[in-house]
Amino acid sequence: MNTPIALVTGGSRGIGRAIVARLIEDGYQVVNFSRGAPEALLPGETFRSVDLGDAAATIAAARELAAGRPVLHLVNNAGMIQVADIEDVTQEQMARTMALNLTAPLLLLQALLPGMRAAKYGRVVNIGSRAGLGKGGRSVYGASKAGLAGMTRTWALELAGDGITVNTVAPGPVATELFNQSNPPGAPKTVALEASIPVGRVGRPEEVAHAVAMLMDPRAGFTTGQLLYVCGGMSVGLAA
Repeated sequence: MNTPIALVTGGSRGIGRAIVARLIEDGYQVVNFSRGAPEALLPGETFRSVDLGDAAATIAAARELAAGRPVLHLVNNAGMIQVADIEDVTQEQMARTMALNLTAPLLLLQALLPGMRAAKYGRVVNIGSRAGLGKGGRSVYGASKAGLAGMTRTWALELAGDGITVNTVAPGPVATELFNQSNPPGAPKTVALEASIPVGRVGRPEEVAHAVAMLMDPRAGFTTGQLLYVCGGMSVGLAA
């Protein structure tokens, strides 16, 4: 039996890195599309440098991958965030963010879809954000993640008859390298943030990866079009 292949975008660091590691642990071969390479490749990982904000480059890389062998598993993790108040949001920020956070997932799915349809099977997991519910300074980022959740539901309906499931995993605060740089452990603002989260702490990348792995599993065929928050309860409400 052939080893399943999963395409993971933005898999070189943070949550994406944890997803790559978990899928390899679960028996997948993983292709990592990112601009920058990881510090070291994991056994079973293939890396390709792709600027996913460039539509032509994204299409070319995805078509080349799909031409070699059907890729039936896709995790759209790559994304960007630029924090700005309403009056400071620029058209350039909007265009760049939407190109990476919304257009790239669509282009990648379009390239892999013929293989999925031929196999009558596919798993697509998009990485959203709790910020899609609203958060100060996230006009553009929140819009992109809310849009991704909307596309997820549409794709799920269109592809259900082909045996293809599409879901979104939406993390809350997660202790990635980038997060820890802005929120050092033990710093007063970090402690205050942790206190506001119902479970009393920030998440770990591997906890998000676990949710992704669950939805990628062949046994998850009756779950589609769903938005799963991995947020310590923040999407429900804030701690007292």
